[in-house]
Amino acid sequence: MNNCDELRKELALIFEKLKAGEIKPGEAAELANLAGKMIGSAKVQVDYYAMRKEAPTIAFLEATPCLGKLGSAT
Repeated sequence: MNNCDELRKELALIFEKLKAGEIKPGEAAELANLAGKMIGSAKVQVDYYAMRKEAPTIAFLEATPCLGKLGSAT
């Protein structure tokens, strides 16, 4: 997976598989743990750049805007 949107989709699929009994709870827990580590790593990177008052592009956090998928906010 290349960005947080893909991670979110993958986690949703894992949740569906868990509900359907296709994967064991332990396996789902390990995947969720790994996803948490990926998110935590991105957060550390964001915090680091914020402290340096920098605003770089972080590829993992770049994703297609969701607004078009959800509809207009007005």
